[in-house]
Amino acid sequence: MKKLLGIGISVGVLAGIWTQVSIELTLITWVGFVAWACYFAAGGGREGFLKGLAANLAGALWGYGASLVLTYATFTGAVALAVTVVAFILCLQAAVDLLSFIPGAFAGTAVLFGTSFDLGGTVIALVVGACLGWLSDIVARRIQTAVDRSGQPLPASQP
Repeated sequence: MKKLLGIGISVGVLAGIWTQVSIELTLITWVGFVAWACYFAAGGGREGFLKGLAANLAGALWGYGASLVLTYATFTGAVALAVTVVAFILCLQAAVDLLSFIPGAFAGTAVLFGTSFDLGGTVIALVVGACLGWLSDIVARRIQTAVDRSGQPLPASQP
């Protein structure tokens, strides 16, 4: 439990701030949380930030491309075919190291669909969420270091 104190405090406080700020600025709150989760799922740190965000953005862009095609392809099964092609691409792009976090790519596509194809709003929330992931990780480590130090006995005073 003690080892989770830093992350709990950091994520809790930043999640509350993000929620309030995103509501005030009419940003898409839940999309930010998805990107934040992808940051940690991709391993955290610089690599988790880059891979999580790159995969999220790529997924959102592929989803948006599919939505553009679907404005013209109105035959029965067009949506299923578009999803099939995008899912295939999301897996193939993982051959590129930066895009190798496949769950992040699927999350990016899913949030784009979930926002009714609001590409601008989705991209903003994905970027902010990834930044919040990294920030919460950094703050959590500092808090945890302070908590761990506070449990150690004080050095003996010198006469």
